[in-house]
Amino acid sequence: MTSGSETQNAIHWPERYLPGTTDNFVTNEVIVEGLSQHEIWPLLADTSKWTSYYDNASDPVFPHRDGPLLHQGSVFSFSTFGFPPLAAEVVEYAEPGADEPGRLSWTAKQHGPPEDALDVLHCWLVEDLPAGRVRILTQESQIGEPAAQLARRKPNPLLIGHQAWLDGLVAAAGTGKTAT
Repeated sequence: MTSGSETQNAIHWPERYLPGTTDNFVTNEVIVEGLSQHEIWPLLADTSKWTSYYDNASDPVFPHRDGPLLHQGSVFSFSTFGFPPLAAEVVEYAEPGADEPGRLSWTAKQHGPPEDALDVLHCWLVEDLPAGRVRILTQESQIGEPAAQLARRKPNPLLIGHQAWLDGLVAAAGTGKTAT
């Protein structure tokens, strides 16, 4: 928020993915001085840039050839955490505005028998805060046996992986690094 309010925005959660009711949930957040949501957003919304700062997401494919820029309703697939390519769809997309955070959420699914099926909602919130700071929040809620297996591992690989995504995103925005 740029209004000077101390209240921070929250992720919009559909009931199916409500944190605490799924097989795995993680939340990661950074607040950084000297960057803005307008420096972060282009690196997050363009899947062709992901591999330049995060090595755990690869091979984004857009079957309708409407990528690599994400938008409401984008359908794509990508590989992450050693899973076969996950079928994804953007279910919330709002670019950041003067007084509004950027919001990006996608579902990602792996179909198959119950022991392999995975259903995920991965959400991002990028907002400017007072005093020249930006807040980047990413949360993911997962349903399925593969999710439960991740949750049992200590430390949770999803938590570690998403922190690496945040750290890479901030570093890329701070250096002006872009993918070619």
